[in-house]
Amino acid sequence: MQILFKRLAPATAVASLTLILAGCASFSPDGGMGAVSDLTKERTGQPVAAQRSAAEADAAGTRRDEILQQPLSADSAVELALLNNRGLQASFAQLGIAESALVEAGRLRNPVLGFGRMALGGGAVEIERSVMFDVLGLLTMPAARQVQQRHFEQAQLQAAYEAVGIAADTRRAYFAAVAAQELVAYFHQVKEAADLSNELAKRMAAAGNFSKLAQMREQAFRADATSGLARAQHEAVAARERLTRLLGLSGAQVAFKLPERLPELPQAPVDPKDAEQTAIDKRLDVLMARRATEATAKSLGLTKATRFINALELGYQNKSETGEHRTNGYEVELAVPLFDFGAARTRRAEATYLQAVHRTAEVAVNAQSELREAYSAYRTAFDLARHYRDEVVPLRKRISEENLLRYNGMLIGVFELLADSREQVRAVTDAVQALRDHWVAEANLQTALTGRSPAGGSAMAPARAAAANEPAGH
Repeated sequence: MQILFKRLAPATAVASLTLILAGCASFSPDGGMGAVSDLTKERTGQPVAAQRSAAEADAAGTRRDEILQQPLSADSAVELALLNNRGLQASFAQLGIAESALVEAGRLRNPVLGFGRMALGGGAVEIERSVMFDVLGLLTMPAARQVQQRHFEQAQLQAAYEAVGIAADTRRAYFAAVAAQELVAYFHQVKEAADLSNELAKRMAAAGNFSKLAQMREQAFRADATSGLARAQHEAVAARERLTRLLGLSGAQVAFKLPERLPELPQAPVDPKDAEQTAIDKRLDVLMARRATEATAKSLGLTKATRFINALELGYQNKSETGEHRTNGYEVELAVPLFDFGAARTRRAEATYLQAVHRTAEVAVNAQSELREAYSAYRTAFDLARHYRDEVVPLRKRISEENLLRYNGMLIGVFELLADSREQVRAVTDAVQALRDHWVAEANLQTALTGRSPAGGSAMAPARAAAANEPAGH
């Protein structure tokens, strides 16, 4: 349907308003990374930054080299991963995509120019010119921009979510690598004791002072110690390489140094206050689910507002004909809802919103459950590590000292002394593994409290799918 008017001023006003609104929609100076860095630092203790230029990449490389000059700690490993992990940097690109959609939502579609020329015969020519503006887009621009603002905020949460995940994975890999390195040293001691007892058993058997069965038992223990050391060495290499991948290191950088021992066990366990409420208020996957639901609700409101009018364009038009005065006016195009009254789009939006609500509730329930599970695992690991530190290892040490006195008094033989030494090393090995499990459990607890699911993965895949199914604003 086209309507022609004889005045031009309102069309000029529409064009002027369009230019003003287009000028208001612009990109932020930091691309939204300021909020991402704050969210990440609050949960990991370390900021994060996107490397969008050569200068930023060079600065990151300089800081990386400074960190690698000293043995890594858990905190410096996390800082290095947030600085140097390429997969994390790649995920930050999604933030730029979301901001582009936000800026685009604040700008009106480009005007459409029309031109027509018709020869009427006898040398007469009729020419039509028009400029069309998307008026509906102009009217719904505030609502559409609010929807994209929600999506942009959700993208910021997603970027922080990925950063917190990298930090948690790095902490777990760090403690596993240090523990595996430490265990190799103890397995070397077991192997040395096994070699010594096996050699002694062979000599005594050759002299007729040792039974063949006893000598084979010592030989079998040496074979087990050899295989155990080989497995421990491979596990140390594998754990170190897992950490290397998270740190994003290559070439000569992979020769980074780790401390010889794990950090000591704290004197008291962590006891977070109002933990479940904190998880609901702070966890990034819960916040992301809320943002997704809010964005869907905004889309639903926009869909209802435009269910009957989904195409409205206004423009200036003039027509000139040979030998006649030029005529000016307006042209309005409006889609008449004769067949589609928008009911299907509205129903789809309502179903999508209901889906988002239930998924948000699911994420919240899962967050509380994962927190309780993580705390139980943490307390168990802490109590076991303390048990080994305060009881098992000191007890094995006292037993070893007593056996040494008995050996010096010729009350026991060398094989009994060697067997006791092996048992002491095993107790220390179990203590190292318990201490490693404590630090990993603590990392999982902190992640479950304010970050994301300790199990990893993308907890927001359903929410992103719902966002993808949201109806267009107009």
